[in-house]
This record gives sequence, C-alpha cells and structure tokens, in this order.
Amino acid sequence: MIPLLVNRKEKIQGITNREWLHRSAFVMGRSLQGYEVQEILSAIDWFQQTTPQVPVACMGYGEGGLLSMFVGALDERVKVVVVSGAFGSRQDVWREPLDRNLFGRLQHFGDAELATLIAPRTLIVEAAAGPIGQWHGGRGAPAELKTIPLEQVEAEWGRMNALLTTRIPRTNRLITTDEPHQPGTVAALRAVFAAIGVAPETLDESLEQPTWVATERSFAREHEEKVRTLDQHTQKLLQESRLYRDQHVWTRLDFSSLNAYEQSASSLRQQFSEEVIGRFPDHLLNPRPQSRFLKESEKWVAYEVSLDVFPDVPAYGLLLIPKDLQVGQRRPVVVCQHGLEGRPQDTIGEPGFEYYQAFAAKLADEGYITFAPQNPYLFGDRFRTLQRKANTIGKTLFSIITPQHQQIVNWLKSQSFVDGERIAFYGLSYGGKTAMRVPAIVTDYCLSICSADFNEWVDKNASTTNSRSYVNTGEYEIFEFNLGHTFNYAEMAALIAPRPFMVERGHADGVADDWTVAWEYSRVRHLYAARLKIPERTEIEWFDGPHRINGQQTFKFLQTHLRPK
Repeated sequence: MIPLLVNRKEKIQGITNREWLHRSAFVMGRSLQGYEVQEILSAIDWFQQTTPQVPVACMGYGEGGLLSMFVGALDERVKVVVVSGAFGSRQDVWREPLDRNLFGRLQHFGDAELATLIAPRTLIVEAAAGPIGQWHGGRGAPAELKTIPLEQVEAEWGRMNALLTTRIPRTNRLITTDEPHQPGTVAALRAVFAAIGVAPETLDESLEQPTWVATERSFAREHEEKVRTLDQHTQKLLQESRLYRDQHVWTRLDFSSLNAYEQSASSLRQQFSEEVIGRFPDHLLNPRPQSRFLKESEKWVAYEVSLDVFPDVPAYGLLLIPKDLQVGQRRPVVVCQHGLEGRPQDTIGEPGFEYYQAFAAKLADEGYITFAPQNPYLFGDRFRTLQRKANTIGKTLFSIITPQHQQIVNWLKSQSFVDGERIAFYGLSYGGKTAMRVPAIVTDYCLSICSADFNEWVDKNASTTNSRSYVNTGEYEIFEFNLGHTFNYAEMAALIAPRPFMVERGHADGVADDWTVAWEYSRVRHLYAARLKIPERTEIEWFDGPHRINGQQTFKFLQTHLRPK
C-alpha cells in the first residue's frame, strides 16, 4: 500500500504579505500556521473518506516540517511524521519570520514536547539544510531563516527521548550526516516505508531527489489566492468580533449596583491580566528607593527616582513636588505617561517636546504632585524585540510595565505627603495605550485619562482596508493575541469603571478618524450614563488640534475628581 505524503515546500518569498496577514489573524485569535494545519487536516479528511485503508504519513520541509509536526501532534490518524530541515531548539524563534511567533507556545511546547504528542506513532527527523533567508524589516519585522546546527537537532532529539522514557517508538529515526544535506534523502524515504510496513526495496533509488517544479508565475498566483482568501476570512471575523465581545464581557457584568458591578468585573480583570497582557508570577521586590535632585522651578522641585521591581527590572521616573506643600499635608498625584520613544523629561518641557505641552510640569504648577515614569517602548527594534521574546511565553511589554506601575503606586502611597486614595493616571499616545491597560489592572489608580490614542482599537489593528491600520506600518509589536474576541477599548474602559475615565481627542490627530473614536466612546458613555447611572464620571474632550496634550477639560476633570472629599 502507498502512503499519502502531504509534502509542503518552504516558500520564503512574500514575507511581507505573510506578516501583513499574520497581524490581522493574530488579533483575531488565529495564526497562519493554524490555518495551514487546518488545510492539511482537511486533505487528510478527504483521503480518509475516499481511501480509508491507506495509511497516512505527513512529510514536510522547512515551514512544511513545522506544519507536519503540528499535524502529527494533533491528529492520531497520521501514522508517520517526517520533519526535514526544521526540528531543533525554538529558543531563537523570535529571530524568525513573525508568523512563527505563536503566542505562548514556549510556555509548554518546544519541539521535543511536541514530539512526545506524536508517540507512540513514528517520528522521523531529517537534519537537512534548512531554508535560508534574511529580511530587514520596513513594513514587516526583521527576520532570518538559517539551517539549524546539527548539535541543536541532536540535543532536541535527546530531550525528546528523555521525556518519552520507555515510550520511544522503535521506528523513530534521526537521520544525520556530517554535512547538511538536501531534504528527501533515500534514508528518510526508506525509514518512512519501514514505519508503514512497506518493503524498502520498492523504493526506486535511481530517481532524483524531489525538486520544486512550480514556476514563478504559478507560485505568485497561488500566493495571491491564499492571501486573498485568508484575508477575506479574517476580515469577516473582524466584522463579527463585536458580537463575541458582547457575549464575552458585557453579559458577564452585573449592573444592579456599583458594588455588584465591581465584583462582576474582577474575574474579567483577572482574565485580561493573565491572558491578554500576560502576568509574571514573580512577587514585587522591596522597592529600595533611590533618588537625587534634578532641577527646580519657581513652583516645584524635581527628583529622579528609581525603584526595584523584579531582579534587574527597575522602575524609573521624575517626581515633581510643589514648593507650597505644607508639613503633614497630603496631596493628590497625577502619574504622567510619555509616548513612543519618549522620556519622562519630555513631560516637563525638557527638551521641550511640543506634543506633551509640559503637562507634568503644568500640573505641578497647579499644586499636584506628579510622577512621570519611564516606559520601555523606546530604542526602535530593541523594545520590539522584547515584545517578540515575551510573546513566545504568553507575555507582552505590558507584562513588565504593569508591575512597574504597581510598584510606583505602592511607593507613592507609602509617602507621608501623598494622598493614596487620589492617584490618577494621564497618558499621551503610547502612554494612552498604557492608560487603557494599566489602570484596568492596577486598581490603585483612582481615574484614568487616555489622550491621543483612544479609538476603535481592534479595527485599527486587524483591518486590511482601514488606511490608518497598523497592518500597514512597521510597528509590528502592537498586536495583542485574540483581542478581537475579548477586549476592545470600550471593554478595557469597562474594567476601569466605575472609576472616572476621560478621553482627550484632537480633530487633526492621525491616530484614527473622529467617527471611529466617537463610535467606541459611545459605548463607554452608555456604560457610565445608562447602565451605571454615573454620567458625571466620564467625559470626552474634542479640540481643534493634532496629536498632543490639550490640557483644558482634562485639567478640569482632574480638579473635579481629585479635590478633597
């Protein structure tokens, strides 16, 4: 009997289109590899229906080798799995094309762990020369593909054997040579035949090794069709995603009273923290605060402050203390968060970055204590690389940012001059992203103001038609897994409620169109006004200006909600 060989040739062209599609699929809780696995499983379904007695083998090279391993781990109908040019350590997967960055995979499954799911069926690993390619970013993410060193293949094979102990199938084979070879060797094919009970002598060894015969024209047509059909599917998911969020979030909230609401939101807050943001289990360290004088104005003194958070992870920021603070007096604090590639110094007018309007300094002039933290989204690909690494273990940049803010708030509340019940958050741009996520988890913040970022966030992430979508930019770290089916900005605001929440929006802000901001905010307004009956706790300010702090209605909002009770 002849086995079915599902063989996929590695295709390294069109990397930008794969990343573009990966971005929208990722937000909708999907992956390109997941879709491709489904295609292979569908082929197996068909063959099993038409020729049910024929044994099934799945053999692939490069990307196809990864898919073969996934299929074999998932479907016991596959009796033999052949992985060529792809088996090895996944510790450097963050260097590879972005669509291989499966969210949270390395928390549970390296290649050795996946291989144990194939046992007691047969796994044949061919240590062939893998596909090679290098991309420098731009619209996509920097990436490289290279042959996995033989010692890594052998080490991963050894890990698999150690995990399997007595369950190692006798037909398992690791096929190696001193030098990397091309895939589809006679030794590999003989091993397949032996595993399914076909006499190895039926293999005609005089035949040439398999080669990729498709023309560039046929490849381009196939690639275009695949991108088009998968894009149509993800865009359909995007259109329906609000219904999933309604079911996932809004039906689980209790609007009968504010206390009942806060209790019902706690499980959603925990899910947001653990499954969307990603939470490290580490306990916060003793902060061991260190400070030094930075500068002063007529109305305040600024200090640099550093706090320990985790080992080798500090929290740093600028603390501004008004000079008219009296001994024994406790003042409210406004935590003022910078945006992309920003510094705390930007928020006090040094070096005078115009979009911030020195808002931390102006608030200190008004008599507030302010604290401007340093968030890690700076240095270009350096912080984006951190995001890629974090995603492999089910974490994000905000997995670090959130405990940093928790430590900051804890320390502020311990200060004799701080009113711990009145610590507010106000962030611009990427700081606006922080304003949606951190106060949703860190409930010590008594209110949150999102400036120059609030919009219909899921559409901005996943749409391939919205001209302002992130799929068209080089900001490849933005995307959060399965956000479309869990938490858009209205749902994040629901985790902040019933605490006060405000949006600051300039008509000329290129982040989004006014009507998408209005659409998403209308759901927030409905929550506060119609469901919770606290319309005075939410507000949006529209102003005729660009992507910047306006500091008019927001300052009044702070005055209203931070004044002594």
